[in-house]
Formats: sequence, C-alpha cells, structure tokens
Amino acid sequence: MKKIVILGFVFLLVAGIIACEKIIPKAPGNDEILDGPVDGLTPEQNAIFLRGDIAFNDEVFTAQTGLGPLFVATSCGSCHAGDGKGHPFTMLTRFGQTDSTGNKFLHLGGPQLQHRAIPGYQFESIPAGATFSRFMPPANTGLGFLDAVPDATLLALADPNDVNGDGISGRPNWIPSASYIIYRPGTIERNGKYIGRFGKKAAVYDLMQQTANAYNQDMGVSSTYEHYDTYTGLETDPEISNKTVLDVIFYLRTLKAPVQRNQSDPDVITGKQLFVSISCSKCHTPQLQSGPSSIAAIANKTFFPYTDLLLHDMGTGLDDGYTEGSASTAEWRTPALWGLGLSKNSQGGNYFLLHDGRARGIEDAILLHGGEANQSKSSFKQLNATDKVRLLKFLESL
Repeated sequence: MKKIVILGFVFLLVAGIIACEKIIPKAPGNDEILDGPVDGLTPEQNAIFLRGDIAFNDEVFTAQTGLGPLFVATSCGSCHAGDGKGHPFTMLTRFGQTDSTGNKFLHLGGPQLQHRAIPGYQFESIPAGATFSRFMPPANTGLGFLDAVPDATLLALADPNDVNGDGISGRPNWIPSASYIIYRPGTIERNGKYIGRFGKKAAVYDLMQQTANAYNQDMGVSSTYEHYDTYTGLETDPEISNKTVLDVIFYLRTLKAPVQRNQSDPDVITGKQLFVSISCSKCHTPQLQSGPSSIAAIANKTFFPYTDLLLHDMGTGLDDGYTEGSASTAEWRTPALWGLGLSKNSQGGNYFLLHDGRARGIEDAILLHGGEANQSKSSFKQLNATDKVRLLKFLESL
C-alpha cells in the first residue's frame, strides 16, 4: 500500500511538472532580448549592474523626489522599454540650433523641449523663430563597447574630404567638453573640442554626459554633474546622489551587445553579402574593436555594431533644419544596426525607424536615405525581388 501511495505521488508530481511546462512560457533566448549584463562581470560588478538596473527601470520620480518642475518623462525606463527603442509617444523634441555657431535659445529652454510640468508651473513650448527636430529614444544595449572605441579608430574611418572618391565623407562631430568629463584613454583634442559619439548628431562625448543630461533635461532632476534648474536656469542643489548616477552609468556601460539571430540561414548569409556589395557597410561599419577600459569585460573586444559613429550628410529629405555641435542640419550620426530586428518589441509591435520614427519599416528607412547614401539606395532599388528579401532578412537578423 505504501508503494502505491508513493507511486501515486510521483505520478502526480510528474504530471504537475508537465502541466506547468505547458502553461508557463519559456524564458526568451539571449538573442531575443536586449537587456542583460555583458559576460565576464565580477560579482561586485554584477551588484552595481543590478543597482543601476533598478535605478534606471524601476525608479519613478515625483515632485517630492526631484521631478521637474519641467520634464519630459518620470523615469528612464519609460522611454527605453526593455532597453529598446522608444515609441512616438516618448519622442523628444530638440530645438534652437541651425548651424555650428551654437544654440541661440538656451535662455528659452533649449535644447530640449520639456512639454510637461508639475502643478503650479507652465510647461515649455517651442519659441517663435526656433528650428526643431523630433528624436526617437534609442536602444541602450552595447553602449559600453561603443564608448570604448578609441578616437583614433573613428578618425581612421573618417574621410571628410572624400579623398577616395566614393561619395561618402563621414566625419566626427567636434564638441566642447563638459567640466565633469573623465576622458577615455587616447582621447584626441582639437582646438579645445573633442569627438562626440552619442546622440542623433553625435553631440555627446560619453555615457556620463549622456546620463547627466538625461536626468536633467528629461526629468528635471539635477545632479552634481548637471546642477541647474531647467525652469529658471539657475544652479540648484543636487536631487540625486552621485552613487545612483554612477550606478546607472555602469549599467549602461555593461549592458550586453545584441546577439544576431539566424546567422547560419543561407538567405541571411547572402543578405549580408548584398549589404556589403551595395556599399551599406561603408557607413554601417560591421566590425569595431574596443580599446582599454576600466571594465575588463568590455576592454579590447571585437564586436559587430554596424556603425562608424560618424556624421554623414543624408540629403534634403532628412534635413530638419536643426543641429547640434559642429554637425550640419542634414548630417546625422550613423545609427548602430545591431538589435534592429528586435526594435518592434519595444515599439508596440511596429517599426518606427530613422531619427524621428518616420520610417514604418526597414525598406521604408532605406528608401528615405539620401545624400551620401544615394548610390546605395539606388543599388538597393535595382536588386531583384528575391535579393531584396534576402537583404531585409539579414537586417531583421541583427
């Protein structure tokens, strides 16, 4: 009798496990998600990553904890769901600069429109005469690798005068430095300016500046790095600790790089060859190498972001009349393509591509290219239907 009871219990246990496996969905694969730490972090670094993850994705600011008085969002994660791209509802509006002489509307709230306000304050509107552009929040993954690419690598990729005659003339955006910046090894300076690599116009030096700016301009939260009131323009006491800011910076630096899917698919392999043959890879550089870093897990690593981090003239169709740093209004930093196929996951199931989300699919984005990309666009249009599908399938795999 005892054996029968035991066998019955085992049967029920096994049946329960099988039933649970059918009911509970499997965890997504590493190549199906953008969030998660890079491999090789120490236990201490993993602890910092977790603190940064919580501060980035879970902390929601209120007026009592430093929000505003003017702001765009109440948390970091609200614009970067799952560390992916933003949605039109979370679009940022930048305004005030038309050329390399700088922003003439800083005293009127530039460069970022803060269209929300806590009770008792008036939200911003775009001042009369100011040019503006709308920017889609980018995906966050792999940023630490991009941050660690040496300046010399970017200068080697640049061809500002199109010396090789291929019609492509990428160049760095030379920007002034923020006072709190800690320069990466091998930083190159020219006439008091440095190479920017983050933001749609590459007008941000590193992830420290990007994070401090985001707290201040997106949420109206001041820190010791960016300590001015976005409403009055006056200096104010920090509303967030250095520890939290540094935890978030570490989190962003150590998010894993997106993992390509279906790499052995013959169509994906052929699609990559087509991508190179029509010269898309001349701007969307497939492979880069990080340099020295205080984080061993991202130092001296080969990775595959499909960007050169340089500015390129994209033609009149993508000229919004607004710029940052030394970029012209038609110049945009080459966006990294890794993670492209997962963009829809954070965009409500639909694509919103290019700097302002105007492209509703990958082919649409290609056809909106102009300027230095005209020849590649023409070559894409001349592909037969089968090869177009193969190229798009490759891009979907990234």
